[in-house]
This record gives sequence, C-alpha cells and structure tokens, in this order.
Amino acid sequence: MARLPKWMQGQLRANSLYLIVALIVFGAVVFVLFRGWTPGPSEAATGGVTEANLVGNPDQSTPSLAQTQPQPQAVPPATIVGQLPAGPASPAAVPATQARSNPEVAAIQSEAAALLKSQPGRLIEVRNKLNGALKMPMSAEQLQAIKEQLSKAADAWLFGPAVFAGDTLCEGYTVKSGDLLQVIGRRHKVPHEILMQINEIPRPESLQAGRTIKVVNGPFHAKVYRSTFTLDLYLQDTFVRSFKVGLGAPGTETPTGLWRVKEAGKLIQPPWYDKRTNRTYQPTDPDYPLGSRWIALEGMEGEAKGQIGYAIHGTKDPQQIGTAASQGCIRMFNGEAVLTYKVLFPVYSKVEVLP
Repeated sequence: MARLPKWMQGQLRANSLYLIVALIVFGAVVFVLFRGWTPGPSEAATGGVTEANLVGNPDQSTPSLAQTQPQPQAVPPATIVGQLPAGPASPAAVPATQARSNPEVAAIQSEAAALLKSQPGRLIEVRNKLNGALKMPMSAEQLQAIKEQLSKAADAWLFGPAVFAGDTLCEGYTVKSGDLLQVIGRRHKVPHEILMQINEIPRPESLQAGRTIKVVNGPFHAKVYRSTFTLDLYLQDTFVRSFKVGLGAPGTETPTGLWRVKEAGKLIQPPWYDKRTNRTYQPTDPDYPLGSRWIALEGMEGEAKGQIGYAIHGTKDPQQIGTAASQGCIRMFNGEAVLTYKVLFPVYSKVEVLP
C-alpha cells in the first residue's frame, strides 16, 4: 500500500488535534449552560391524570401542574366558603365569612330589627332584606345572627297559618270540590304533609271544599357542610333554618356534590340491610339504627354523580349528631328528620353536599 507523504501525515495529525479540542470546548459550554437544569413536573412525577384522581377524595388527589407552580398570593377581603352553581333549582350562594364585621350587614340587621318592631306586617320585606344580606361577606357571628333572625321569621311566614302581603313563596288557595291535598302539594312541588302541618289538617281526607288554606310554592332545597356538620334548609333560594347533622366516618365520607331526592325514595322506618354485618334490621328491633324517617338520595354531579344507597335519615343514637360516624348517610335528630321529610319533594328537591 502506498504511503502518504510526510507533509500530508503531519497535516492530518494537526486536523485531528483541532477536532479533539473543539469537542472538548463544546462539551464544556453545554455543561455550563445546563448544569442548573432539572426536569419539571411530568405525568410520571405527579402520578398522571387518572379516573381515580378525578373522583377520589379531593384532599388526597394528585396536584395538577398548575398547582405545583408558584402562584401569586392575593389577600382577599374574605374567605369564600363556597358557591352553588347558578340556576333556578339551586339554593342561594353560600355567604362569605371574614374575621371582622361588615358595617353594611350590621346596618341591614339594625334596620330589619327596627322595621319588624315598628311594623310587624312588613315581615316579608324584612325577610328579603336579611336573606339578601346572606350573599355579602360578613363575620361568622353576623352570619349566625342573621340565620337566627331568618329562622324566627320563618316560624311566622312559613310554618304559621298567616299569609303575609307581598309574599311570593306562600299564598292562599280556596279549596274546590274534588280537590285532593296530595294533588295540591304536587302542583306546588311540596309534600302534602307540610300543608297539613301549616293548616292544622289532621288527615288528607279532612280537606273541605270552600276552605281557604295556605299553600307553599316550592321546592325546598338543602345544603350540607361537611366541615361544620350542618344542614341548611331553603325554600327556593330563601333560607329557612339550620340543623346539626352526623356524616360519614373516615373512609366512608359523605360524597360531595349535587344530589336530588330519589323518586319514591321517602319512607317511614323501612327495613335496612347492613352490608358490614350481613344483617337486616326491622323497625321493631330495639337496635334499629335509622330512626324516624328515610329520604333516599341519588347523585347528580361531582363526587355524588351516579352514587346510590345514600340517604338523609333519623338516628337511634343522638350523640353521633355533629360527628363523622355513619357509613356515608346524613343523620339527623328524629324530630328534625320528620320536618325535613315533610318539606323535601322527590326529584325536584336538591341536596348540595359541600366540603
């Protein structure tokens, strides 16, 4: 094989040396530019977006990419508790609470109290003012006081027999021949039992033609707060009163989201099967756990969607009200469960469970 001339061999060695030096310099530049870089969040790092992440406990779900990045820290004037989706079937927005009192809310409270004292016939105007104030930010003490005022007002405008001027939620109705109390209630989207209570009708068959009775324009709705173990009752979007409730124990938490009262789901002391013990309880059993009423729910939105087997019901153990001890159902004191049974109307009445 022919050998290259010495001058060409020297040139090749020089070119090789230049190439090696260039590679070393390039590697150094790359190292300096990227030595501080680390991989960002990825599906592998965050666990990915799975069905379990979406429907599981929100407190234990995997954070999204946006949640893992530093976010601007705004300082709002109030901590928003929550808000229901807009729509005619949804109760009023959940009020916001803040550490300090709201002077505007205080003025509304004073005006309402003075107006009710001087002109009791303007009760509906007072009710509407106070109910409107619930949408404003306020202190927890103000919120509690307004709810108490509205609860007392409801004893008159809702649960009493009188119909007040200007009220769109209640009105008088003259019974016609052939009228049935159940049909009247269905027409107004309220159970006939609440009409019996308001009008002191002992039996549905006791309804007499020509009598003017008070009817309620429903439906009623409820909002349940897991954080405070309370159920707030509304007629349309007007607050009526609050009840303390028991909710699901850890591992069987009451699912958040929107529910509705199941059609044909309201029962008085039905038999109940406990899947944990494989036992069926009868209402005559001394340890029957369901109390006085059972209001079956079906899930519509959120974690509740597609869920069945949950209900609002009474309890044999009142000490568990205000605690997380059930298998997911909403427990109430028996007397309050009876009242709730009388006002919630199947299909039309919604129950919103909030964190």
